[in-house]
Amino acid sequence: MSGSAAKAVKRAIDVLGAAVLIVLLSPVLLAAAVAIKIDSPGPVLFRQRRTGMRGEGFQVLKLRTMRVGSERQRHTLADRNETDGHLFKIREDPRVTRAGRLLRRFSLDELPQLFNVLMGHMSLVGPRPLPLEDSSFSEQASRRLLVRPGLTGPWQISGRSTLSWEETLRLDLMYVDTWSLRLDLMILARTPRAVLRGEGAY
Repeated sequence: MSGSAAKAVKRAIDVLGAAVLIVLLSPVLLAAAVAIKIDSPGPVLFRQRRTGMRGEGFQVLKLRTMRVGSERQRHTLADRNETDGHLFKIREDPRVTRAGRLLRRFSLDELPQLFNVLMGHMSLVGPRPLPLEDSSFSEQASRRLLVRPGLTGPWQISGRSTLSWEETLRLDLMYVDTWSLRLDLMILARTPRAVLRGEGAY
């Protein structure tokens, strides 16, 4: 199969897969929305500008897991950051709500990104999209922007938030350089187990 044909098949899998998952997981999304509204005041969805393919910005959709206004508090927590490089993670982040902790543990907060997949901003599989302010890449790291960012990827099945930026970048570049439909299917097959185990999520 030629490269262009393989990419067309990948996009078809994205559209069909996202549509089916939205229908199947709609009860989960509804339950999560109710839990968010009960737990803390504010909108159900959190929107943030992220860097997509070829460096183009888009608005990523997530279920809100933090109190409203938490983004503005990030600089005050810089000394508690447990990761490096372009990543910002705190294991016991005080901004996260009770419902948000459960949603994050099983990556349920990422489910609205299925709509980003339908809109063509993302793929089911690919490097994770980073916030625009965190996307000043080196020439080597910018190669991760040659493909659509993904809902899941090699990081998801290899440690998630426990990975350093260097480890995440190595996995992303390996994915970009060795991409195939078989690789995508392998990552998709391994993702449910990684999510259900909840390891490395915070």
